[in-house]
Amino acid sequence: MNLSAIAAQMYTLREFTKTPEGLRESFQKLKEIGYKAVQISGIGPIDPQLVKEYADEAGLVICATHVPWNRMVNDLDALAAEHKLWNCKYIGLGSLPAEYQTSQEGYRSFAVQASEIARKLKEQHGLQFIYHNHDFEFERFDGVTGMDVLLSESDADAVGFELDLYWVQAGGGSPVSWVRKVEGRMQVVHLKDMAIVERKAAFAEIGEGNMNYPDIIEACRETGVEWYVVEQDICRRDPFESLAISFNYLKKLL
Repeated sequence: MNLSAIAAQMYTLREFTKTPEGLRESFQKLKEIGYKAVQISGIGPIDPQLVKEYADEAGLVICATHVPWNRMVNDLDALAAEHKLWNCKYIGLGSLPAEYQTSQEGYRSFAVQASEIARKLKEQHGLQFIYHNHDFEFERFDGVTGMDVLLSESDADAVGFELDLYWVQAGGGSPVSWVRKVEGRMQVVHLKDMAIVERKAAFAEIGEGNMNYPDIIEACRETGVEWYVVEQDICRRDPFESLAISFNYLKKLL
């Protein structure tokens, strides 16, 4: 891993990026921290061309996105065109739609539909579908987790994974084991730390929680991860400061 492989998840800055002006200013602040890349997610309704211009102005690569499932289902060609405009290969789904979450059959049905969409993205547009997990995928159905169903029943040649390692741990999984489990299918990983605050698990800057990040980064490196995306859903300090703390910690692991 090198510095240019560390990206900021814009969802962390969602309160600052509701307008074009806010997005532009946020990109500049990320540049000052040292980020060279971003993942687009949670920003306001901003013209994709402006997003590209502001990212280019700040010298930021758009490495990945999170987009709504309904756009993948109903607006795939336009979605692909936006990603080509941004020179962005990885098109991500940030969460499993609620209707698939309650049974093994739901997970299987989603795996089939996601595989079909992923094949279209790959074969027709040269883009890679990636799936971002939370903790609920680790619920067991007849002894099998939803996450295992997604892994085993989706098209291994088309469906990629974007493991969020905080949520893997929150779901009772081993982050390092899961990084190795999806080897060959994960080029983008989500990183944030888990701390205990007032007896409850809480989001934390990387290096300020209790997750074993030296081993996690080593596993990611060994399995060919390309992009290390820093995300913090909730910050207990200024989100830009949180992103800076995580960035500076990751630099030490290079």
